[in-house]
Amino acid sequence: MNLPNVITLSRVPLMCAIVGLMYCDWLGAPSLAFWLFIACAIGDGLDGYIARKRGIVSTFGKLMDALTDKIMVIGLVIAFVEKHEIPVALALITMMREFLITGMRMVAASKGVIVSADGGGKTKTVTQLIALGFLLGAPMVARDWAYFVPTVDLSVFVEYVHKIGLVIFIVGTFFAVWSGWRYVVQYKDVVFTDADK
Repeated sequence: MNLPNVITLSRVPLMCAIVGLMYCDWLGAPSLAFWLFIACAIGDGLDGYIARKRGIVSTFGKLMDALTDKIMVIGLVIAFVEKHEIPVALALITMMREFLITGMRMVAASKGVIVSADGGGKTKTVTQLIALGFLLGAPMVARDWAYFVPTVDLSVFVEYVHKIGLVIFIVGTFFAVWSGWRYVVQYKDVVFTDADK
């Protein structure tokens, strides 16, 4: 268990903390949720950088980095759906894509092939993270910022922040489908061929 893998795995409990904070009413909870999310997003790039820098890239790290990204995104998406901030259809597309690609990775791994994230998958993840950042930022502005500047009407700004997050999430959903299709095409011979053939 090295530092990059610790950073990778830390995104799972941090996701739970972020979702919990989304349901807290006390002052500062939205801001804490937002900055914990930023820490997770930074960690998503930091773990791979450290692993490559120290020459400790591992199969476990490659697989878990992709898996923890999915866990974090799906966990937050479910919370936003429950709060009626992300349409159910977009959430279902996102979840189906993630489960499909995770299943393909498991089948490929059982045959000795490691399916690492490619450019399309990384673009999808970055886009989703930016979208979720905006969606987490909206309640931070609406509740915490508004508390400290009560004389300023931030409602229009909050609405724009939320809409920007939703639009970017729609773009991220497109990248999810596109990159998922790329994975299927690239690894179909590995995944859909019997091991004994």
